[in-house]
Amino acid sequence: MNLKKYLLLGSVALGLGVTTSCVGDLDLEPNDPNQTSQTGSMQFYLGALAKCYSGMAVSGQNGAGSSDISGLDNGTGCYSRALFMMNVFPTDEAIWIWKDAGVVDLVTNTWDASNGNIYGTYSRLYTHIATCNDFLTMTADVPGEAMAKLRAEARALRAMSYYWVIDIFGNGSFVTEKEPDPRQATRKELFDFVESELCEVAGIEIAADGTISEGTNLLDSGVYGRLGRDAALGLLSRLYLNAEVYTGTPQYKKCAAVSDFVISRHSGGFQGSGLAEDYLYLFCASNRDYQGASGEILWAIPYEKDQIQSYGGTTFLIAASIANELGMSQTNYGLSSAWKCMHATLQFSKKFEEGDARDAMWVKGEQKWTEKNDKGEEEQKSANYTAENTEFSEWTNGYAVIKFTNLLKGDGNGDPKDFGGTFWNAASFADGYASAFASTDLPMIRLAEMYLNYTESYILGGAQAADMQKALNYVNYVRQRSGIKAWGNGDLTADNILDERCREMYWELTRRSDLVRHHKFTGPNQAMWAWKGNTLSGSRIADRYDLMPIPTNTLAAQPEFKQNPGY
Repeated sequence: MNLKKYLLLGSVALGLGVTTSCVGDLDLEPNDPNQTSQTGSMQFYLGALAKCYSGMAVSGQNGAGSSDISGLDNGTGCYSRALFMMNVFPTDEAIWIWKDAGVVDLVTNTWDASNGNIYGTYSRLYTHIATCNDFLTMTADVPGEAMAKLRAEARALRAMSYYWVIDIFGNGSFVTEKEPDPRQATRKELFDFVESELCEVAGIEIAADGTISEGTNLLDSGVYGRLGRDAALGLLSRLYLNAEVYTGTPQYKKCAAVSDFVISRHSGGFQGSGLAEDYLYLFCASNRDYQGASGEILWAIPYEKDQIQSYGGTTFLIAASIANELGMSQTNYGLSSAWKCMHATLQFSKKFEEGDARDAMWVKGEQKWTEKNDKGEEEQKSANYTAENTEFSEWTNGYAVIKFTNLLKGDGNGDPKDFGGTFWNAASFADGYASAFASTDLPMIRLAEMYLNYTESYILGGAQAADMQKALNYVNYVRQRSGIKAWGNGDLTADNILDERCREMYWELTRRSDLVRHHKFTGPNQAMWAWKGNTLSGSRIADRYDLMPIPTNTLAAQPEFKQNPGY
């Protein structure tokens, strides 16, 4: 299956009536004019499954400006961008310097249940869940192994959206093709459902002691753009890592076992670990080279500059983090647009050691360049990018964070900021290469996370959960790949692994849940971050913000639902 081909077809407009009952008064209308009733062919079903994928890649089926959901902004309402706002903006990982209504409340941690972006995220997740439910309803009686595999993919994709409901909202609406009448389920009920679904489609059983028994795996691996077995197990590892927060019962032994199982299926790359040799190549337009059965990227959302376009995804992550002025050129990053609106906090900047490849693309300190004045004369210009954030809306007040680019990889030599060198392929700078939309796929689950999950399972769960030497070896693969020194046994501490996760996984949608798990997002151990509470020095974040609220509109439509504590 050519996933990009089917993402573009939009040939099946699935009924979204289930979604309307899930999220209340949200006006949902399928926007595809090419509805067809020619069911029965595999091409039809592949097109229907592609809608389950495209709902995570784009806002609508008719270009970047369209949306499957009437009344929801096609940019901020895109699946991955909505998740980014929930999981990154409230933390120390970024400041969005435009004080857009609703967004500034997420950056300053002053939101309430009426926040439109929170409602948009809740709605987008349940729109995707409904799309998967509709596919599963449509195919319930279709026989054959091929259909069983397609259905397994839809179940795994649905489980991912339910995972985000668990993580962000706690309790949430629950509806499946077998239980079409929505009810509010507890966080524990949703956890159990996601665990069961992922184990079943991946064909494993996990005993309390972490022993894994293999059964019938229903997911293929190594098919570009499609969610395979390792990705489903990677999501399961993440679920187990947060189990104590989600259910009150830690599951570090299971987390370590699943993480190790995934790791054991990978080799090659950096020191035979399965990790890519170059960290930055995972986030460029060549990153499809690191996907597949043995690649570090266990699953990514595909993008293509001419056909799969979105104001979310990697276009958002690149354009928001670059400027076309002040010592930066948008074409150096492979885009023809630069939004100049998202940079680092002081606290985030301080986490990186000298020589760490993971911040090698950042723009820091004084930048000098030459430009012509009104008379055509060349003048020297300069701008100073500071680590401090003394002004909320000033672009150079904070380092420019460049993690994703739309460039092609080179031979791995040279400085990644030397755009005339060989780290990036010369074709990236040819006339006409820079585009308005990115062709860089968006990694959703990576093998590096499995290494860190195993190590953290040992740190938080002890020797009964994981092996100390293996935990040390695993984190050191990640650290040494980035070019910094290896840890010793004494470095295996909770604070250190939290910081290492930040360095390795920043902007990959894990920071808020990582902080919550370590009791560092709210409460007495919370660090002070610039502009939280809308003050320069930052302020304490109220305990209720460990969860987002159930949106006011949802409660109005379904008054039997209960609000999260404190809202």
